[in-house]
Amino acid sequence: MSELSPYFAYQKALSAGFKEDVAQLKAVACLEHCYQQLKSGDASVSGVYLWGPVGRGKTWLMDCFYQSLTSDLALSPQRMHFHHFMRWVHKRLFQLTGQADPLTLLAQELASKTKVLCLDELFISDIGDVMLLSRLLQQLFKQGLILVVTSNQPPEKLYENGFNRERLLPAIAAINRHMRVLNINGREDHRLHPGQPLCRFWINDPQSLATAFAALALDPAHTQALSLGHRDIQVIQRTKQLLWCRYSDLCEQPLAAADFIKLCDSYSTIFLSEVPNLTGSKQQKAIARGTEDGVTQVTAGDRELPALSRQDDGVRRFIALVDECYDRQIPLYLSAEVPLDELYSHGALAFPFRRTLSRLQEMQLQRFGQ
Repeated sequence: MSELSPYFAYQKALSAGFKEDVAQLKAVACLEHCYQQLKSGDASVSGVYLWGPVGRGKTWLMDCFYQSLTSDLALSPQRMHFHHFMRWVHKRLFQLTGQADPLTLLAQELASKTKVLCLDELFISDIGDVMLLSRLLQQLFKQGLILVVTSNQPPEKLYENGFNRERLLPAIAAINRHMRVLNINGREDHRLHPGQPLCRFWINDPQSLATAFAALALDPAHTQALSLGHRDIQVIQRTKQLLWCRYSDLCEQPLAAADFIKLCDSYSTIFLSEVPNLTGSKQQKAIARGTEDGVTQVTAGDRELPALSRQDDGVRRFIALVDECYDRQIPLYLSAEVPLDELYSHGALAFPFRRTLSRLQEMQLQRFGQ
């Protein structure tokens, strides 16, 4: 057993106090088998699709697998958050405008750079992404690329009840053919241990936020507005490394996931105050009409969308911010109106917010961001 292998990393974590988990052990065995096949050049190697509830260690397991291969120049593994991957796909497709069959060219380009692609947090909610991924995934498998993926959903549930979902079915079938699908359904939420607590969340306590900011500031703070997404974002304080904003100034502005990526490129710690009760009380029904534009135009008839509160646009941005901070190991300090488990207790975004809540809870541990 190599000291670089996923199994060795898991055993090392257990010896350091990590809780043993039967579901994780099964996944480790699968990842170890994939690792050994890759190292030996076995052409029959299959990818791995890990899915299950939040906090079951899917990302950690995938990262152990990825780290085990980073020194292998022949494999040149790449690891990306799914949002970052899609951002790259859209950018490259724009650059390949006018080329015949750009998705095939993109798949060939990616396969020429790496033999193993690790994608974290696969989640599909947009018909445009469906149109791209349906063919792209099939092309990646055709090029012999090995995929290791994490998701909160099994392949059969991806984009469930989405408009024109039948367009994704060939890709789902390809996932099941080319990847071993494992449910990481252990009872433990591993994000809550091991580790000593470190409070980064307060209820209506901006003074504690200010104290934490001052303790971490290594250079003088100022209040100059931040330019983000072609907008000036008001700040409470900021230094070269720290940023402190109000929820309304950062999450209730028309910013996109790419803007939060840029934000996390610039700051090592983020503070957010005046976070309201995100559940909201007023609900509205929305009707979608017209044409949705992916790679090709898709005619969309009238259809009722899930009930959304008026705050849900801000909640989506808050989820994107937490995801980016978590993936980059950037501590997020919060002062909110209600306790963590009451931030978003029900609503149309309850499913993705469960992951957000688990990530915020892990951020209350000293080991996060180290």
